[in-house]
Formats: sequence, C-alpha cells, structure tokens
Amino acid sequence: MSLLSRRLGTAGIAGVLLVGVAATPSMAAPTAGRPVAAAQAATFDTTTAKERQRVDSIEAPKLGWYKCFDTAECATTRLPLDYDKPHGATTEIAVLRVKAKDQQHKIGTLFVNPGGPGGSGTDIALAAPSFLSESILQRFDVVGIDPRGIAASENVHCFPSVRDQTKVLADMNVAFPWGKAEEKKYVKAAKKFGKACSTTGKPLTGAMSTAEVVRDMEVLRRSVGDTKLSYLGFSYGTAIGQYYANMFPERFRAVVVDGVLDPQHWVGTTQTADQEQDQRLQSAEGAYRALKEILKRCDRAGKRYCVFSAGDPVKRFETIAKKLRQKPLVVGEGADSYTITYADFIGGVLGSLYGTGAGDSVTFMAQDLWTLLNPPSPAAATKARTALIQRIKDSRSKPSRDFPYDNGFETFAGVDCTDGLHPKDADKWPAMMEKADKRAPYFGRAWGWGTAQCARNTWTVHDEDAYTGPWTRRTAAPVLIVGTKWDPATNYDDAVSAARRLPNSRLLSNTNWGHTSYGSSKCATGAIDSYLLTGKLPAAGTVCEGDLQPFTEPLPTDETRSSLRAGTATQGRPPVATPLPPSVLNGNR
Repeated sequence: MSLLSRRLGTAGIAGVLLVGVAATPSMAAPTAGRPVAAAQAATFDTTTAKERQRVDSIEAPKLGWYKCFDTAECATTRLPLDYDKPHGATTEIAVLRVKAKDQQHKIGTLFVNPGGPGGSGTDIALAAPSFLSESILQRFDVVGIDPRGIAASENVHCFPSVRDQTKVLADMNVAFPWGKAEEKKYVKAAKKFGKACSTTGKPLTGAMSTAEVVRDMEVLRRSVGDTKLSYLGFSYGTAIGQYYANMFPERFRAVVVDGVLDPQHWVGTTQTADQEQDQRLQSAEGAYRALKEILKRCDRAGKRYCVFSAGDPVKRFETIAKKLRQKPLVVGEGADSYTITYADFIGGVLGSLYGTGAGDSVTFMAQDLWTLLNPPSPAAATKARTALIQRIKDSRSKPSRDFPYDNGFETFAGVDCTDGLHPKDADKWPAMMEKADKRAPYFGRAWGWGTAQCARNTWTVHDEDAYTGPWTRRTAAPVLIVGTKWDPATNYDDAVSAARRLPNSRLLSNTNWGHTSYGSSKCATGAIDSYLLTGKLPAAGTVCEGDLQPFTEPLPTDETRSSLRAGTATQGRPPVATPLPPSVLNGNR
C-alpha cells in the first residue's frame, strides 16, 4: 500500500483498517537440474565503457561474514559514494546471506530485493526460508543488500533530530489529504520535507538513485565470487533488476522481476516530465480495476459466497465512500474511540487489495462499515463495531514512530525523487489529484500524493550519475518478467509494456490476487524456480491461474468470519497471506 501513513507507521487507515500479512511457505518447485543453460541471444549489447570504468576499477571488497540471527551471516562494507570518485567519500552497505543447504551442488548466489523504495534487502534474505521454494534454498546462497541510505546500511537523515522531523511529518501523516485545508497543510509540509532532504539529507540523498544501488550490487557480485548475477526482485525491486539488465546486459545469468514497474514510466521522459509519476505508472488504475472486479464477482456470487452482495456492491461501495467524504465515522467510546475518514477507508481497501485474500478482506471491511452507517439492528451494529475496533487495535499494535530516528519516508523519497522526473511545483498537486481521482476513482489521490515532496522546485538535490535509459538493450541472457493481473500496486499493463521494451525478455502472466506472484500459484512459482535453476523460460504466452480466487466457497461460520474480518483467513481455508513477508510492504511499492 502506497500510503505515507504506512511508511510512517502511525495513524491513517494504514493504521486503522490495515490487513495484517505474514510469510507463508511457497509451493514446491521442480527439482534443480544443471547450471543455467539459457538460450543466448545471437548478438547482445555490452556494458558501456563509462560503466566499466566506474565499477571495474573498484576492487571487490572482502566481506567479513559473521554469524547473525541464528540462521544467517552478516557483513558490512564501504563502497564509493560517487563511482566517478573511487578514492573519495564512501558509504557503508549492509549485506546478509542465508547459505545454500547443498553447498556441494550450489549454483551460486541469488540476490533478492523486496521493493519499496526503502525495503530492506537483508530482511527479505533473512526471511528466505519462509517463502522461497526448497529447491532454491538447496542450490543458492540467498543474499540481500540494504540499499544505500536504508535499513542496516548507513542511514539517510533529512532532519537534525526526531523533533524537527516530527514537526514536518505530522502534517503529512494521513492516508492522503482530503479537503482544501488538509491539502494546503500537506503541500506546505511536503515542501519543507523536500527542502530538508535537499540540504540536511546530503550527501546521501544525492547518491541514492537506483543506478547507484545497481553499481553496488555489481561490485558485491564479484565479492561473493559469482561470475554472473542471479537476481529475484519484487515490486520496486523490479526496477533494480531492469536497471541492471540495461546497464550490465552481459553480466547476469538470470534476472526475474515480479510485480513490474516499467522503468521508463518510473523515470519519465522530457515529454512526460510534467506528469505526476502515477499518471505514467497507473498504479491507481490497477487498484481500481481490482476493486471493481471484486465487487462485480461479489454480486455474481450472491449472499451465500460474499457478505457484501446484497443489492449492488458497486453502488453500495460508492455510498459508503460518499458518506465518509461528507462526514467521518466515529466508532467506539472513550479510550476505544476511533475516527474513520474517507481517506482511511480508501487506504484500508488499498491495503486489503495487497493480499491473496483480497476478496474477503475488502468485502468484510465494506460490510462492517455499511452496517455501522446503515444499522439494521443494534446487535448487528455492535458486531460490526467490535470487528472494526479490533482491526484498528491490531494495526496500531506496533510502536509509533518516536525514538530512535525512523527514516522510512526519507528512504522512499531519496530514491523516487532522485530517480524520477516530477512536476515542477508542489502547489499544483491538489489540481492534479482531482484529475487523478477522475482517471482512477478512489485510488488516484491515494497513489498520487505520495510524491508531492518530489516537485522539482522543492527537491533540488540530484544524482548526476542517475541512469535514465535506454531501456531497450539486448541482453545476453533472457529476463523473466512476471505480471500479476489484479495487482493494486504495480499495474499489470506495466509488465506488458516492460516486456515489449526489453528485446530478450519473456512475459509470464498470472491471474492471482494481491501484489506480486511468487508463491501465489504452483504454476507461477514453478516457472520462476525453473528459470532460476536452469535458465529455462516458460513458453511464450503462458498465463498461470492464481490458486486462490474470491468467492468460490460458501461463507463460513461466525467464528471463521471473525478471522476474515481481521484479514487472517480466506473462506474456510487456512489463513492466507501475501507471498512475501510483512517487511516487504514497508515501502511505496
């Protein structure tokens, strides 16, 4: 969910109706065969002389691995802040690996990244045993790098203290601003935030582009002893994979990008520089498409299968939204009193769409709100109120941001504002967001407001070595591009356009629900594993069916319905989560 409140970890629907997620083991994959033997392109592009000069002149650091977290090994090293100045300032980079179970038959190292921007590579590597297939864990050391400025690497700080940071971010800590007064306050704070990162945040904010992360990974590939890179990236991590493929087109054996951002849409061009970023990426359109499909399927399924099916679910959903636009809903009393705004509701729906159990999560939330806004009886209202309050309490059980300094939003902005071309003036955002909501109802604002601090007049620090294309280089090995049809964060259409853009790539489509595909179906997981292990691509045009589809089983008992309201189960099945651990969802995408 791309909401500032989630990145800050406090209020807003990310702190009100957010559905919890947890890692689950993925489906078993085919047994590994031989080392990669992918079909090579007849001709392919090579690393430019400039990039070779930057990275090859750096001696691969010797990583001093030490045992950590019981099951892993950790290390830190220092790499150039600016690769054009190899003997200049450096920044500390944190690395974690989970060693292959079968070291004797190890293929090599699989680098992983969870997305964000701002997600922790070391966290997802540590979680590898809980979501990667056994065949991958047997044959690969799994390595995660915390990108510069992020998590266990040297941290970017845009403010001199938590107090100074809180003064600014307090006015941005909403799912998205709603109404002229809130928008004005948000824009003012976004300007302060962008200026802080452009001054106090230096020099790291001027050296956090995705290109720098890719250069770090290329140097560390040599440090772990791999002749070519193997990589699995999710969400924004797909940008990292595609940057690498275009910057170092002959230096990888296998790259999988799952939940795809088209890098040209991410960065923009001179022709699209005045568009807010999501107008290019169309994440909001993807979320709206998924929501509409859920509500339509709910209607077709009927009340035996979908709790929100009475009447027209599409119209009933809009009725809830309309009432909350006019007046927030207060639930509970005293210390257990909570206010649910329109932005909270939409943010909670967007968060629910991230999971494979999106159908139940969205419709149970909508039904509880409908019941409170239109109570059929005191008993029904009490049950709905209890369910919503419990959801709120669960989402707020994590510590709020306070001490120590939490740079989560700064890490997101440090990458996105540096990578992408953004409109010039933050004051234009309210008008752009009004158009965004017309383009993609409900979610246009939810996605678009996240980059207001990136306005060019506000975010003035730059990385002169950021990569802006081309995105069409012919790679020596193929790239596997995985698109999720109902993804609410990375629009499936971006996977299609990215595959068309990259000559030696193959698109794998999946009809699952939620954000990213790995672990959501035997078909998709097996195809990804097979490619990583052997280099064999799925057949052209392959479409995998997601194993979990909404409203295919009758509604369960009242006891199980309680778990559905909490987002922990799916229609009589065991609890279902997104295919990645919670830390994966800490960033924007």
